Amino acid sequence: MAVSAERPVGIDELLERVRSGLDRVEAEEAYDAARAGEALLVDIRYAALRDRDGLIPGALVVERNELEWRLDPQGSHRAPEAIGHDLRVVVICNEGYASSLAAASLRQLGLRRATDLVGGFQAWRAAGLPVTP
Repeated sequence: MAVSAERPVGIDELLERVRSGLDRVEAEEAYDAARAGEALLVDIRYAALRDRDGLIPGALVVERNELEWRLDPQGSHRAPEAIGHDLRVVVICNEGYASSLAAASLRQLGLRRATDLVGGFQAWRAAGLPVTP
Protein backbone atom coordinates (compact mmCIF):
# COMPACT_ATOMS: atom_id res chain seq x y z
CA MET A 1 0.00 0.00 0.00
CA ALA A 2 1.42 3.36 -1.03
CA VAL A 3 1.73 6.07 1.59
CA SER A 4 0.55 9.50 0.48
CA ALA A 5 2.90 12.43 0.97
CA GLU A 6 -0.06 14.83 1.14
CA ARG A 7 -0.84 16.48 4.44
CA PRO A 8 -3.94 15.30 6.28
CA VAL A 9 -7.12 17.21 5.46
CA GLY A 10 -9.27 18.40 8.35
CA ILE A 11 -13.04 18.14 8.23
CA ASP A 12 -13.55 21.86 7.64
CA GLU A 13 -11.30 21.81 4.58
CA LEU A 14 -12.88 18.60 3.33
CA LEU A 15 -16.34 20.11 3.71
CA GLU A 16 -15.24 23.21 1.81
CA ARG A 17 -13.80 21.10 -1.01
CA VAL A 18 -16.91 18.94 -1.23
CA ARG A 19 -19.27 21.90 -1.24
CA SER A 20 -17.35 23.62 -4.02
CA GLY A 21 -18.48 20.78 -6.29
CA LEU A 22 -22.15 20.88 -5.29
CA ASP A 23 -24.97 23.13 -6.48
CA ARG A 24 -26.44 23.37 -3.00
CA VAL A 25 -30.07 24.44 -2.74
CA GLU A 26 -32.03 26.60 -0.32
CA ALA A 27 -35.19 25.30 1.33
CA GLU A 28 -37.68 27.07 -0.97
CA GLU A 29 -35.89 25.82 -4.08
CA ALA A 30 -35.88 22.25 -2.77
CA TYR A 31 -39.57 22.50 -1.91
CA ASP A 32 -40.47 23.82 -5.36
CA ALA A 33 -38.36 21.20 -7.15
CA ALA A 34 -39.90 18.36 -5.15
CA ARG A 35 -43.45 19.65 -5.73
CA ALA A 36 -42.76 19.88 -9.48
CA GLY A 37 -41.44 16.31 -9.51
CA GLU A 38 -37.97 17.57 -10.44
CA ALA A 39 -36.13 16.38 -7.33
CA LEU A 40 -36.20 13.59 -4.78
CA LEU A 41 -35.79 14.81 -1.22
CA VAL A 42 -33.89 12.30 0.92
CA ASP A 43 -33.94 12.70 4.69
CA ILE A 44 -30.87 11.08 6.29
CA ARG A 45 -31.51 12.29 9.86
CA TYR A 46 -31.47 9.60 12.48
CA ALA A 47 -34.71 8.36 14.01
CA ALA A 48 -34.49 10.36 17.24
CA LEU A 49 -34.36 13.64 15.30
CA ARG A 50 -37.22 12.60 13.03
CA ASP A 51 -39.27 11.64 16.09
CA ARG A 52 -38.47 14.92 17.82
CA ASP A 53 -38.86 17.34 14.89
CA GLY A 54 -41.12 15.58 12.39
CA LEU A 55 -40.85 14.66 8.73
CA ILE A 56 -40.86 16.47 5.42
CA PRO A 57 -43.93 15.20 3.55
CA GLY A 58 -42.94 13.15 0.52
CA ALA A 59 -39.26 12.88 1.47
CA LEU A 60 -37.66 9.46 1.23
CA VAL A 61 -36.27 8.51 4.64
CA VAL A 62 -32.97 6.64 4.39
CA GLU A 63 -30.59 6.18 7.27
CA ARG A 64 -27.18 7.64 6.45
CA ASN A 65 -25.45 4.26 6.69
CA GLU A 66 -27.80 2.88 4.00
CA LEU A 67 -27.80 5.87 1.65
CA GLU A 68 -25.45 4.61 -1.06
CA TRP A 69 -27.04 1.15 -1.03
CA ARG A 70 -30.56 2.57 -1.42
CA LEU A 71 -29.83 5.23 -4.06
CA ASP A 72 -27.39 3.44 -6.36
CA PRO A 73 -29.49 2.84 -9.50
CA GLN A 74 -27.38 -0.26 -10.21
CA GLY A 75 -27.53 -1.61 -6.68
CA SER A 76 -29.33 -4.75 -5.63
CA HIS A 77 -30.76 -2.98 -2.54
CA ARG A 78 -31.89 0.19 -4.28
CA ALA A 79 -35.10 1.99 -3.38
CA PRO A 80 -37.79 2.09 -6.09
CA GLU A 81 -37.16 5.86 -6.34
CA ALA A 82 -33.55 5.26 -7.47
CA ILE A 83 -34.50 5.30 -11.13
CA GLY A 84 -31.27 6.43 -12.76
CA HIS A 85 -28.07 8.42 -12.58
CA ASP A 86 -29.81 11.57 -13.84
CA LEU A 87 -32.06 11.70 -10.79
CA ARG A 88 -31.82 15.02 -8.95
CA VAL A 89 -31.38 14.10 -5.31
CA VAL A 90 -31.45 16.66 -2.50
CA VAL A 91 -29.98 15.15 0.67
CA ILE A 92 -31.24 16.58 3.94
CA CYS A 93 -29.60 16.15 7.33
CA ASN A 94 -30.34 18.15 10.47
CA GLU A 95 -28.22 21.26 9.84
CA GLY A 96 -26.62 20.80 6.42
CA TYR A 97 -23.20 19.36 7.22
CA ALA A 98 -23.43 15.57 6.93
CA SER A 99 -25.67 16.02 3.90
CA SER A 100 -22.87 17.69 1.95
CA LEU A 101 -20.58 14.72 2.51
CA ALA A 102 -23.43 12.32 1.69
CA ALA A 103 -24.21 14.14 -1.57
CA ALA A 104 -20.54 13.96 -2.57
CA SER A 105 -20.60 10.22 -1.93
CA LEU A 106 -23.66 9.85 -4.17
CA ARG A 107 -21.84 11.78 -6.88
CA GLN A 108 -19.02 9.24 -6.68
CA LEU A 109 -21.64 6.60 -7.52
CA GLY A 110 -22.53 8.55 -10.67
CA LEU A 111 -25.54 10.48 -9.37
CA ARG A 112 -24.18 13.64 -10.97
CA ARG A 113 -27.11 15.83 -9.89
CA ALA A 114 -26.94 14.92 -6.20
CA THR A 115 -26.73 17.89 -3.86
CA ASP A 116 -27.87 18.93 -0.42
CA LEU A 117 -30.03 21.41 1.42
CA VAL A 118 -28.27 24.46 2.86
CA GLY A 119 -29.02 24.49 6.59
CA GLY A 120 -30.70 21.08 6.50
CA PHE A 121 -34.03 20.27 8.12
CA GLN A 122 -33.67 23.19 10.52
CA ALA A 123 -33.58 25.63 7.58
CA TRP A 124 -36.61 23.88 6.04
CA ARG A 125 -38.58 24.28 9.26
CA ALA A 126 -37.40 27.88 9.78
CA ALA A 127 -38.67 28.72 6.27
CA GLY A 128 -42.13 27.59 7.36
CA LEU A 129 -42.25 24.72 4.88
CA PRO A 130 -44.47 21.69 5.54
CA VAL A 131 -43.53 19.29 8.32
CA THR A 132 -45.61 16.42 9.65
CA PRO A 133 -45.32 15.11 13.22
